Amino acid sequence: MRLFYAIFVPPELRPPLEEAQRRLKGFRNWKPTPPEQLHLTLMFLGEVPRGRLDEAVQVGAVVARRVAPFTLHLGGTGYFPPDGTPRVWFVKAEGAGLEPLAAGLREALPDLGDPKPFKAHITLARRKGPAPRVGPVVFDLEFGVGEITLVQSELSKQGSRYRVLQRFELKGREE
Repeated sequence: MRLFYAIFVPPELRPPLEEAQRRLKGFRNWKPTPPEQLHLTLMFLGEVPRGRLDEAVQVGAVVARRVAPFTLHLGGTGYFPPDGTPRVWFVKAEGAGLEPLAAGLREALPDLGDPKPFKAHITLARRKGPAPRVGPVVFDLEFGVGEITLVQSELSKQGSRYRVLQRFELKGREE
């Protein structure tokens, strides 16, 4: 099972992000993230054996209980990598609970996931071939985060399909 923990963008905040994605019109090699899939990845677990699904659920619940609800701020756009040919166009995100959530998940599941440092962002589009950079966009958006999710990602020729397996409410207290 291909899994990740995420915070999804609420439907009411998707329109400004979709408007930014429209700047890609005419640039055929940029593939925009579908609006319902716009999210911030706290930890990408990768392929996880089914036998470890209960562990992933338990870890999500424990870590979420330790972090209080917080406000997520969306700022300007950027690229990965920042120089040279971009692969990902994203919007930067900040929020008091992001680092504790990401660090808590990584500490609890050290043998899973991507070893790269956590960088809070929401992917707007991925490059699928030669494509120019789009000019910067600055957002002044925020939303309250009261939960995180464990998501299964199924790859297909049409793109990834996401299925939320579990939601974990943020509580802000230690066990």
